[in-house]
Amino acid sequence: MQSRLPVPFRAAAVPSALAVALSALIAPAHAAPDATDLDEVVVTATRTARTQDQTLASVTVIDREQIERLQPLSLPDLLRGLPGISIANNGGPGKATSLFLRGTESDHTLVLIDGLRLGSATTGGASLQDIPVDQIERIEIVRGPFSSLYGADAIGGVIQIFTRRPQTGFAPNASVSVGSFDTLHASAGIAGRSDAGWYSLQAAHVGTEGINAMRTDLSADLDGYYNDSLSLRVGTRVAEAWTLEAHALQANTRNEYDGSFNNLTKGEQRVVGGRARFSPSAAFALTFQLGRTADLSDNFGDFSTTFDTVRELGSVQADIGIEPGLLTLGADWRSDEVATGPEQEPYDVTQRITRGAFAQWQQEFGAHALQLNARHDDDTQFGGHTTGSALWGWELTDSLRLTASAGTAFKAPTFNELYFPNYGNPRLAPEASRSVELGLRGHHDSMNWGLSAFETRVDDLIAYDATLTDDDHPFGQPNNIEEARIRGAEATFDVDVSGWLVRANATWVDPRNEVGRNAGRLLPRRARVTGRLDLDRAFGDFTAGLSVSGAGERYDDVANRNRLGGYGLVDLRLGYVINPAWSVQVTAGNVFDRAYETARFYNQPGRHYLFTVRYRPAR
Repeated sequence: MQSRLPVPFRAAAVPSALAVALSALIAPAHAAPDATDLDEVVVTATRTARTQDQTLASVTVIDREQIERLQPLSLPDLLRGLPGISIANNGGPGKATSLFLRGTESDHTLVLIDGLRLGSATTGGASLQDIPVDQIERIEIVRGPFSSLYGADAIGGVIQIFTRRPQTGFAPNASVSVGSFDTLHASAGIAGRSDAGWYSLQAAHVGTEGINAMRTDLSADLDGYYNDSLSLRVGTRVAEAWTLEAHALQANTRNEYDGSFNNLTKGEQRVVGGRARFSPSAAFALTFQLGRTADLSDNFGDFSTTFDTVRELGSVQADIGIEPGLLTLGADWRSDEVATGPEQEPYDVTQRITRGAFAQWQQEFGAHALQLNARHDDDTQFGGHTTGSALWGWELTDSLRLTASAGTAFKAPTFNELYFPNYGNPRLAPEASRSVELGLRGHHDSMNWGLSAFETRVDDLIAYDATLTDDDHPFGQPNNIEEARIRGAEATFDVDVSGWLVRANATWVDPRNEVGRNAGRLLPRRARVTGRLDLDRAFGDFTAGLSVSGAGERYDDVANRNRLGGYGLVDLRLGYVINPAWSVQVTAGNVFDRAYETARFYNQPGRHYLFTVRYRPAR
């Protein structure tokens, strides 16, 4: 049976300088990046480089080719309907977006960009709507509890975004898209690589007049969104054992919206990092990473507010090939600092430091594979927390694999929950979860399929408690008073048949409160049923595609009084390759002009079009 151990730790694997440099582009600082088939490499599920077939966790990968084929208006539009994902959006492009992974809360998914943690320490979530798709090379979505590798927040899973990077020698690219709602997308970049190093520079602009975000807004004004971004990546190989890389992403946004005393937000998403990797042999790799991320938001209106988060991060990881497996040891350090505007009352505490240490063991024995993870985090706000997980795989046949896993995870309280003036509760404990999953996967020639069932129980959920009052909090505070039970199942299928590329998935979840007056009711804004079907085919120089996505009903409140109906959307696309470097594409979204809501009172785009001209020399 073919070995499934990570490629760099097979005895026969002696990677060339070229392979090492290429793999370093795919893997973040905490990966062992020497896999040979880069299209299949997944690093997020183990913090080491493994092929998607080797990975024991439930994983979805989106590459640049898929992004350009689907031509999404935004990152949430790209993620809509993927396995385990339900999305709620407050009124179209650029508006506040919540992503619920496997029925967990919107702040129970950890978001990484090039290995660095992104998001707001005040609200607890990442601004997915502000990450431009033109800057994305690849996305890995890992479903399940992964606090045992990454620390706080990874209850539902981890989404890691890799920014643009060179794949061949000198490779310029450019694209311009125009469409409905006075939409303009423009992107241009240059990239190159050689045996000695690599570089990439990409600039992008997104602008749209948008739609009227809120259906109760009597002025019916258009709420626009604008995003200007720049990404940079440079790297080199030093001597035989060292690789060095630096990367940066900056996105400046302007967003007009409804539903608050403020109606304009200017924001920034910023990621800056560097990494060094020392690998003197195929059986050892030591990786260092330093980085800084920022989520900055200034809100203007009747009352101006500022909510800024700046994170400084560091990590060290050792990957050691020890027969018969792979041992990974590592440590992370993170400082979160928040700031508010001069018109706001400051937080009692504005900084916290988190230190974490983790260990992982990966091994194969016969037809079986095992992954064991353990981690301890120590936080200056809530103290220590220990998590662990175990994943097991059994190859029943050469084309059929059974998997099972169990793990614990936690969510740290946010600064708002702890210290927001006249509201916060500094006595809060982390939310804690325990999850189990059973899966079956098959691959037959050009067909792959998977089935999985899972259950997650979350204890000490933080919710508003009107009984927790004192002199400074006469109306109550947040408290660890709720529990949730989430059960679900996923099915995935993809096949290439008679020239048609078919990808399909469906997810069912049952996320319910377990205690209190809302016991037995569904958690809000999560559709119980979601699914997506993508069909694509080339006809000579022409390409054609169809996407059908849908979501069942959901409720917008914890009491389940405000029901939002289900919906189905159909998108069409048609492309033409003018020559190996130039192509054109037209897409039509929501072609049946379906009116629907994913959050109460907030509109979603009706029928819309986008026309794209793209320049990208053949790789």
